Amino acid sequence: MVNHQTVDDRTAALSIEDFAALRDDLHEQRLFRQEQLQQLSAPATTRDDALLDRQATSQIEVRVKLAASARMVLADVEAALTRMNDGSYGTCHLCRRPIDRERLVIVPQARYCARCQQVREAGR
Repeated sequence: MVNHQTVDDRTAALSIEDFAALRDDLHEQRLFRQEQLQQLSAPATTRDDALLDRQATSQIEVRVKLAASARMVLADVEAALTRMNDGSYGTCHLCRRPIDRERLVIVPQARYCARCQQVREAGR
């Protein structure tokens, strides 16, 4: 577990309060995504729901895509929490520089700094 009293150079841009708030946000996101996946995987509860599901295949496709997206975000959130525990949170996976505090506040599960994220997206 990371000692939050001595935040190392990789997370120097984050105060202890920032780190705690980001951890809380990630925990909230994890709960939200878990609940979302539970709701998306729940079977139709009424006869009308079952009829609507049969009539609207596109709705089923949307549910499948939403569930896939939720699983992907949940995996990113879990990975960020693991990085917090092992002390590597806030460090870009490519350039190894600190990720800006502002970016982490917006995307707390970010693995890359803004510059490296742009490079990755441009390569797709």
